[in-house]
Amino acid sequence: MSLKPYIALVTMALVSCNNTLESRLDRILKPLFPADEPGAAVLVLKGNDILFDKGYGLARLEQDSSIRREIGFSESLPKNNFPENALIDGDTHFNIASVSKQFTAVAVLQLVQEGKISLDDPVSQYFPEFESDMWKEVYIKHLLSHSSGIPDVRADILTREQRVFGDEDLSIEYMKTLDYRHFAPGTAYEYMNPTYTLLGFLIEKVSGEPFTEFFQKHIFNPAGMDDTYYFDRNNERPDAAHGYIYDNGWKEYDFGEETFFATRPDGGIYTTTHEFVKWEKALREGKVLSPDLLAEAMTGHTEVSYSRWSDYQNRPNTWYGYGWFIEPALDGAPRRVYHTGDNGGFMIMAARYPDEDLLILIFANRNDWDRYELLMKLEKEINLN
Repeated sequence: MSLKPYIALVTMALVSCNNTLESRLDRILKPLFPADEPGAAVLVLKGNDILFDKGYGLARLEQDSSIRREIGFSESLPKNNFPENALIDGDTHFNIASVSKQFTAVAVLQLVQEGKISLDDPVSQYFPEFESDMWKEVYIKHLLSHSSGIPDVRADILTREQRVFGDEDLSIEYMKTLDYRHFAPGTAYEYMNPTYTLLGFLIEKVSGEPFTEFFQKHIFNPAGMDDTYYFDRNNERPDAAHGYIYDNGWKEYDFGEETFFATRPDGGIYTTTHEFVKWEKALREGKVLSPDLLAEAMTGHTEVSYSRWSDYQNRPNTWYGYGWFIEPALDGAPRRVYHTGDNGGFMIMAARYPDEDLLILIFANRNDWDRYELLMKLEKEINLN
């Protein structure tokens, strides 16, 4: 009796096992995020089903001895009481940096939905302390869409120490006496963190609620995100990942090293890939914002491509909505609604594909990889392009 048919079946089974989505993505991700270095949590959601959910590398480099054993370090190295979740997984907390802007945008649009503000309200209406008349022509929609023309001059007027340890008040202080802009509002794109910080103050002024309390009540709780929070310099959680950069060895680079790390509306959220899935579902199900306003937020209002004022995500076929970048479907590529995040060593990608009901998350605590190149590779393996 010939064994060839059975050998063929076994071979086919092995090929199939080696060609699963998990194995295909592993082949891409493992070389980028080695087990004994800072790494990433990666998740793919299709409809309500999680297709891929894995962590690579370490949340912090000061590992206890049990973690060191697991990744092959010497057992003699001392234990320093690091949390058990030191290996990155879907429950590791990352600073998602500018991906936080979509939460700020949704909060502003909630106030629009309630009739408390209009997108065409001038900034001067809420900040009369701003001296220049130019603020009468800068509308809330311009702040949301990075088209205000307001420059970021903080590096020119603040010391390095002020910028490293600065808070929201210091971030917008210069706006009170600012008397020029780069372009007429609504006519160009310039990516601006301080104007999103200004939106945080707007939310407080209009709602009458402290910033973090507003978000807990109106954003995180309705979305079921009970393990998501804003950075607090006075109460840093010991179970959160640190951000790292490579400079003759891995060096921590987050609060205390990165400028304006502590400001919240423009980039201060700490969350996990598992928590972010709850956010995605809350958006889809209208739990935090009406479908029509969400559609407006995910419509391109400002053309990013070829802007002379900013190179952040300045690539062909790219627009900015309210809290999201948008790339319309083109030449067989899917429509992408996404945001990137960069804060110290943290490097984040959160990409939605509304037409495919798909979400791809890459939360990393190292910034030495090509975010867009990796996204294209993952899309290919998921059969998106």
